[in-house]
Amino acid sequence: MPPHPVPVRTVDGPPRSLTRSIGVGGGTLLTLSCVTPASSLFVLVPPLFASLGTGTALAIALAVLLCVGIAFCYSELGTLVPSSGGEYAMVTTVLNRFAGWITFMVSFIVILVVPPIIAIGVAEYLSVIVHVDPSVAGALVMLASTGIGLVNLRSNAWLTGIFLVIEVLAIIVVSVLGFAHTDRAAVVLVRPSLDGVHPIALVSVIAGLAVALFVVQGFSTAVYLAEEMREPHKTVSRTVLWTLGISAVVILVPVVAITLSAPDLATLDLTALVVSWSSSTFGTIISLCIAAAIVNAVIVMVIQNSRVLYASGRDRAWPSPVNRALSVVSERFGAPWVATLVVGISEAVLCFVPVETLSGVTGVAVVALYLAISVTVLWARRPRVWRPEVWRMPGWPVIPVVAVLVLAYVLVSQNLLDLGITAGVLLVAAGYWWTYLRRRGDRWVVTVPEQ
Repeated sequence: MPPHPVPVRTVDGPPRSLTRSIGVGGGTLLTLSCVTPASSLFVLVPPLFASLGTGTALAIALAVLLCVGIAFCYSELGTLVPSSGGEYAMVTTVLNRFAGWITFMVSFIVILVVPPIIAIGVAEYLSVIVHVDPSVAGALVMLASTGIGLVNLRSNAWLTGIFLVIEVLAIIVVSVLGFAHTDRAAVVLVRPSLDGVHPIALVSVIAGLAVALFVVQGFSTAVYLAEEMREPHKTVSRTVLWTLGISAVVILVPVVAITLSAPDLATLDLTALVVSWSSSTFGTIISLCIAAAIVNAVIVMVIQNSRVLYASGRDRAWPSPVNRALSVVSERFGAPWVATLVVGISEAVLCFVPVETLSGVTGVAVVALYLAISVTVLWARRPRVWRPEVWRMPGWPVIPVVAVLVLAYVLVSQNLLDLGITAGVLLVAAGYWWTYLRRRGDRWVVTVPEQ
């Protein structure tokens, strides 16, 4: 039996393939927009400053270092299994169907929870011109992004590229202003404290890696676009690594600038900080740029996340009517429109869940997902699945083994409630597997389109 079966006609009908229309440039623009350095910086980083103080930059730097090894894992598996299913397709192909199903559920937690967290943050930066309830603002952003996500991917690459330029310019301005107003010595970056008096232990910084990984995690979503990339055996790895490198610089530089210059990291208000460094008009402009960056991020997340749900329907994870609906692809735009609507509307509803709960569960799920990929790549070079044209990571198997050990430690260091919620979702998923999928050989058959 070939290790990578191509799509075949089944009881659920023949899947319509996605269109290969983007290269490294377009893929990097889309994936960088999903990382969305500005929304990561202005929405996710302030709470990290509140808990880690001047250790925030150190935590993010450690997360980036760990992500280099994880990016190698994604690059190798993404070229071995270039599927819109992303992580679950990789794990299923290399390991087994059950492991792939559990991985799908972990990735689906991330898919559903991350966009609402980012979208809710738009209200704070729109407040310079209009006051809107954060949950309502987030839901409106999700619905608008869902509509935009229904058009073709090539058009969205250009649109998100324009937004990306705007947000990078905003980050450059904040960085320049920050470095121009420094009042702390650079030594605080490696000797973390909350307020210059109470030091933070390294173990606390390491525990904060879950959120720090969340800040830079979008680079891995490049693999969700693998079916729409030209020559994926070349473009997937390049897109993953370019995205991580660029996002690391764009996020770390302003974090260092803010660490050295912000008078109060515990109650950081970036809009007020920019105003204090410049003027109210300039602060308004930067705030609107940040709002645009958040919208940009959500658009790309809807696009990429809908591909995973589309792939699950194509791979027959659900009852036949659901599979047929999720695997429908628009004749005009080439987009999986039913999957896009399901993802976007569900995420709009989640905007009304407390953001603290969403953030905690996401941190756990991201670490668990990276752990699954790091374990899987250790088995990827077996003759049964390996192909000679696949990109090979340097330092195998040492790099994935180190990543497994670090990620396992970070995972067990997380809040028990967040671990419990995640474990509860996975128990339900396991129950679905044992009562429905396991007994049906025509269900959950992962397909990898020909390259």
